[in-house]
Amino acid sequence: MSGVLFTCAGQRVDIVTAFKRAGARTLATDVNRLAPALYHADAHAFVPAVSDPTYVDALHALVHEHEISLIVPLTDLDHGVLSRAKDRLGALVLLPAPEIVDALADKWLAHCLFVEKGIGSPATWLPDDLPDDLQFPVLVKARLGFGSRGIYRCVDRRQLEFFLDYATEDSMVQTCCRGEEFSIDLFCDLDSRCLNAVPRTMIESKGGESIKGMTIADDELVEVGRHVSETLGLVGPANVQCFREPDGTHRVTDINPRFGGAFPLPTAAGSRYPELALALAAGERPDPRLGDYRAGLYMTRFFGELILSAGEDGTLEPFAEELPQPSS
Repeated sequence: MSGVLFTCAGQRVDIVTAFKRAGARTLATDVNRLAPALYHADAHAFVPAVSDPTYVDALHALVHEHEISLIVPLTDLDHGVLSRAKDRLGALVLLPAPEIVDALADKWLAHCLFVEKGIGSPATWLPDDLPDDLQFPVLVKARLGFGSRGIYRCVDRRQLEFFLDYATEDSMVQTCCRGEEFSIDLFCDLDSRCLNAVPRTMIESKGGESIKGMTIADDELVEVGRHVSETLGLVGPANVQCFREPDGTHRVTDINPRFGGAFPLPTAAGSRYPELALALAAGERPDPRLGDYRAGLYMTRFFGELILSAGEDGTLEPFAEELPQPSS
């Protein structure tokens, strides 16, 4: 049974439990003792903050102690650190090369990378390079933003100047796409071959995360996922966000080199991404299965909760209240 270590586990109970169902022995880590995914893994451990110089050493010790063969980062927070420490961790890390990780973390650098590689991207400018004939509406976007934070829609020059002054982080300006937005959840092997790509609609999002969507049969979007991932040299999971414009072209706006927020939907559709990840960790080379998924599945999310009780030593454990038996 392969040991899988999840970093920055946070709320990603869905991913941890999917790997358990696929046969993995799971170890979840986080700096926050109230991260719910910790308590859905077979074991959990608390680690230093990603910025702490001992972070990688702490993960390496856990890899050795728990016989881990695969490391799966669940948020963007430690991608830069882990991509540079692949050779030190003692287990397979599902991330592309550091220069790709760095570019995808910065929306301006990502746009420049897309243009360089011939990948469609909306027209984008730095604040000091805006054209005089700028067409509105446009978006002001934080270069290092995530979860739809730091994004402001501007319908005229007055709003644009206001939000550029209002923004507290380095920003860029991007033209608004006019077509329909889609997400493509994909998975690549260690040679950056795209093994599968599952497109879905974006019916509703909240805080940058999809809460309602549907898998669709769309060969063009599958090909977009394959072309983008193989052109950039992605490794492991990724989520590609793009618009299909009125002229039929596609514009990529963001790529996250991790499992997407709507992970349960492609999983239900038969993507088998946990199984593919475990196969890579076992040294196998699975064949691509592009287009092999079930279309027409809807996802609608709701809140859940986990109740924990504190032991005498301060540790937390899931709490299951003994309910009284009904009287006869």
